[in-house]
Amino acid sequence: MAAEAAAPTSGRADRGPVTGVLIANAVSLTGDALAAVAIPWFVLETTGSAAKAGLSGGVAVLPAFLAGIFGGTVVDRLGPKRASVVADIVSGVAILLIPLLYATVGLAFWQLLVLVLLGGALDVPAITARRAMLPELARLGGMRLERVNSVLEGNQQLAFLIGPPLAGVAIGLVGAKRVLWADVATFALSAGVVARLVPARLYPQRPREEGVGYLDELRAGLSFLWNDRLLRTASLSLSVTNATGGAFTAVIYVVYARDRFASATYLGLLFSALGLGSLIGSIAYGAGGYRLPRRWVWATAYLSFPAGYWLFAFEWPFWTMVVVLATLSILGGAVNPLLVTVRMERIPPELRGRVFATTSAIAMGMQPVGIVSGGALVEWAGLRTAVLVLAGLSSAIGVVIFLMPIWKRLDDTRPERTAIAAPPGDESPG
Repeated sequence: MAAEAAAPTSGRADRGPVTGVLIANAVSLTGDALAAVAIPWFVLETTGSAAKAGLSGGVAVLPAFLAGIFGGTVVDRLGPKRASVVADIVSGVAILLIPLLYATVGLAFWQLLVLVLLGGALDVPAITARRAMLPELARLGGMRLERVNSVLEGNQQLAFLIGPPLAGVAIGLVGAKRVLWADVATFALSAGVVARLVPARLYPQRPREEGVGYLDELRAGLSFLWNDRLLRTASLSLSVTNATGGAFTAVIYVVYARDRFASATYLGLLFSALGLGSLIGSIAYGAGGYRLPRRWVWATAYLSFPAGYWLFAFEWPFWTMVVVLATLSILGGAVNPLLVTVRMERIPPELRGRVFATTSAIAMGMQPVGIVSGGALVEWAGLRTAVLVLAGLSSAIGVVIFLMPIWKRLDDTRPERTAIAAPPGDESPG
């Protein structure tokens, strides 16, 4: 297991910066959740077209893969603090222009799509930059990486849990345009907190090597990821399982709730069970779950999620399904903070932006394929057959992944890379 994070040699731990980044991340992700509901609703209100509303929602997530592959190098070049602030400012301005232009000179639909695309393009670089800051900030605060990462990754479940319902209530009270203004405020707050609280001395401008261009740096990050067999296998495994998982969350859950209950309320409750369970699992990992063997934490997560898919092949009582899904999500909730911690231990600081962003891009890269394939399978074979096929495939993949001997290396902390560079003026931990 990773050693306890060392406090600065002055003897006084400063948790302000790490707390600030965690708060900024939670605020920014909540803003993303608000936008995911408010933008399609705004389009529906102003155009009356469900097709255009769906297109605007799809465009928001379209650039995630390419932004992950190509944006990580920019994060490394700017430094994580600058990259986080710049990403929030650019995203905030893009969202700001939607209601502003609409209320003044007018806003064509193609212009709205461009702004939505720009706002979504920096989501992956922004979260990458905040992750890249955490090792130094955890050390400054004398905190374990596992605990910090459990809070950071729990932010995503929390935003997923409260963001959409909050957006729905706010749209009903003040309208979609004002909710977009609130989204702009979340980006401004996130940028301001990071700019104010994160010490610039921890992330000095990285000197540029003469003759080394952007593509050379991009290749260096890709080469490191490919040559680290554990990180490479974990990224590819996530890509495959996210493909089948995406088919369930985007297609199977929706069709099941419509066909069996004829109400979106049940769909919302199912998603809430997933989000709440994952949040509890993430927090539990930081509270003490990190003491367990990592291989078994990983295996439990990979076998838990497919187990829940089988529920949708049968007509279980609804609240039984909610309880089972929440419980399985708790068991699987540790996987994100675990993996982020392992990456931080293995990736050199100068490559964090590139490798983190690329792993995120790979993990999300197959989701669109899984969603489209899941929808086609339901249309062709029916819901129950589609569930049985996808659940069987997911379970088989989970077993294969479980049996891979590479996961024994999850507990290899690679001490030559886990020593976090001390801030200027401090001595490195012994």
